[in-house]
Amino acid sequence: MNLRRGLAAYLVVASVAAAAMPTCVRADAAAADAEWRAERLASLTSETGWLTLVGLYWLRDGANTIGRARRNTISLDYPQLGPHAGTFTLAGSSLRFDAARGSCFRVGGAPASAEVKPDSAGEPTLLTCGSLQLFVIERGGKFGVRIRDTASRARREFRGVDYYPFDPGWIADARFEAYEPHHRVPIVNVLGMDIDMESPGAIIFARDGQEWRLDTLLEAPDADTLFVMFADSTSGKETYGAGRFLSIPLPAAGRVAVDFNRSYSPPCAFTPFATCPLPPPQNRLALRVSAGELRYVAPGRQLD
Repeated sequence: MNLRRGLAAYLVVASVAAAAMPTCVRADAAAADAEWRAERLASLTSETGWLTLVGLYWLRDGANTIGRARRNTISLDYPQLGPHAGTFTLAGSSLRFDAARGSCFRVGGAPASAEVKPDSAGEPTLLTCGSLQLFVIERGGKFGVRIRDTASRARREFRGVDYYPFDPGWIADARFEAYEPHHRVPIVNVLGMDIDMESPGAIIFARDGQEWRLDTLLEAPDADTLFVMFADSTSGKETYGAGRFLSIPLPAAGRVAVDFNRSYSPPCAFTPFATCPLPPPQNRLALRVSAGELRYVAPGRQLD
């Protein structure tokens, strides 16, 4: 089943009372959910997935050296790195990397000495050295070097994520209340940095005899989906403590299918080197959303 047909199945499901749902519709929705979970697993375990993150180092103005020696600004115990492997030079918003003589770092297969583009400017410049991948992120005007290791222990030992059983009753036919003009919603991330995100409107859905409301967000002006961050009464117990994320279709004729079975944990559930945004206060529900991804527990750890 492709994703377009899967979405069509969800739109049908959302318009049918769960108690009277035809068996074929339920089967299509369950199959689409299984496909989504498989794609989620593939994304997490890929070479660019969150399980590969092993470091995040914020840069200071001027020279920031990298290598195995402890005297470096960024000191990495990685066999292929020399004592000094290169230097990031930050001047205002301009950033450059210069590889040391004999350094393993490459950009597109060539020795790395180049201007460096952060993720805020589009696809970031990628520096590679063996299984290491380095790129620069910008958050709140600060620049940081994010480091992936495709051979990371977290990736090697990953045992997958668990979910609540698929429940078509958690596919809500929601009303969309547009904001004209769009609202600016203040969002705080796990580092305490503040940003404003654009909200085109709110979704309103019924559950347990009452209506619930969540502000939606646009991750980019031309986004073809809506982004929702929410916390609920399972947060910190059965699901990730800071809340969960959800991507939903753009509304049509003031309605939208909201599939809480596709609620997923933010990157911070898998790595301490992510800069996850947190749900705004108005998206913290006094409701038990028993659908979607359960709290991840890394191998060797136990739930608090």
